[in-house]
Amino acid sequence: MRIDGFATLRHMLQVVAFCCIVAVLTTTIWPNKPYWVQVGNALCVGLITWGVIEFGRYLIDERYCHRSANGGHGWPRGWRGLALSGIGIACGFYFGTALGNYLFGESTLRSTRDDQIGLVVTIVAGAAATFYFHLRGKAANLMADKNAAERDATEAQLKLLQAQLEPHMLFNTLANLRALIAIDPAAAQLMVDRFNDYLRATLSASRSTMHPLAAEFDRLRDYLELMSIRMGARLQCSIELPEALQAVLVPPLILQPLVENAIKHGLEPKVAGGLITVRARQNGVDVLELEVSDTGVGFESTPEAPTPTRTKAGSAENGSGTGFGLSQVRERVATAYGERGFCSVQSNPGAGTTVLIHLPMKGTGL
Repeated sequence: MRIDGFATLRHMLQVVAFCCIVAVLTTTIWPNKPYWVQVGNALCVGLITWGVIEFGRYLIDERYCHRSANGGHGWPRGWRGLALSGIGIACGFYFGTALGNYLFGESTLRSTRDDQIGLVVTIVAGAAATFYFHLRGKAANLMADKNAAERDATEAQLKLLQAQLEPHMLFNTLANLRALIAIDPAAAQLMVDRFNDYLRATLSASRSTMHPLAAEFDRLRDYLELMSIRMGARLQCSIELPEALQAVLVPPLILQPLVENAIKHGLEPKVAGGLITVRARQNGVDVLELEVSDTGVGFESTPEAPTPTRTKAGSAENGSGTGFGLSQVRERVATAYGERGFCSVQSNPGAGTTVLIHLPMKGTGL
C-alpha cells in the first residue's frame, strides 16, 4: 500500500474548506450557536468522515479502484465506493458528534430534533463531498489512461524509428565490408569477426526505448574500432564521458547515426581522414548536451532555429543538415522529449561539422 502524502494533504485541506462552508449553513439553522463552535463540530464530523473514506479505500483491492493520475490507488469503483462512503458518513456522524459534544460541551446540539437535522445535514454534506471526490477520481482515472496511451504511443514510435535505423546501420557496415574484401581480405576477415561481436552486443541491448549513456558510449567505442579496421590511421577518435553522467538514460543508438554521418560524409571524402570527437556534458542543472564533431570536409550550413519541426515525411528538420541518420536522430529526440529536446548543426566547408543534441536530464515520460 503506497499512500500519496501530497494528495492526502490536498484532500484534507479541501475537506476543511468544505466544513467551513457547511458551518455557514448550520449557523443559519442554529443562529444561537457561535460560528466557531459550528466550524468545530463540522470539522469533527467532516474529518472523521474523510479519514475513514480516504484511508479505507486503500484496504480495497486496487483492481476494483480507479487509477489516480500518477497510476496509483484511486477511488473505488461501483458498489464498493458507495459502501465505503456510507460507512464513512455513519462514522463521521456518530463519532464526530460525540467528539464535538466532548470538546464543546453544552454548546453542541442536544435535542432529538436537532440530532435528526444534524444527521440530514451530515448525509447531504457527506454525499456532496463524496460525489465531488468521486468525480475527481474518475477524472484522474481518465488522465491516467490518457498518460498511459501517450507513453505507449511514444514507445511504439521510438521502436519504429529504431527499427528503421538498425538496418540502415547494418547496410552501411556491410557496404564498408564489401569494399574492404577487394583490397584487404585479411582485414575484411578481422572486420567480420569484430562485426559479429558488435552485433551480439548492440542488437541485444537496443530493444529497450532507453538505456544508460555509458552503454551508448560503449557501443560507440565498439563501432569506431570496427570502422578503424577499414580506415586505419585515417580515423582518429576521442570519446569523453564524465562519470557523473554515465547513468543518465537516453534512447539507444542516438549517437551512432551521427558518428556514421561524420565518417561517411566528413572523413572518408578527405584524403588525410581526421578526428571524430564524441563528448557528453551537463549544461546548467538539468540539461544534457551530447556533441559529435569531426574535422572532415564539412558543408555550407545556414543558421538554425533551436526547436525542430516535423516534415510530412516524418523527419525533423530545422534548417540545414539533412540525411537519413540526422533526420532519424532529430525525429527520435522530438518523439522522446518533445520541445524540451532539440538538435543543432554547425558546419563550414573544410572546417568540419559539429552536431549538438540538447536533452532534458529528467522527465522523459517513459
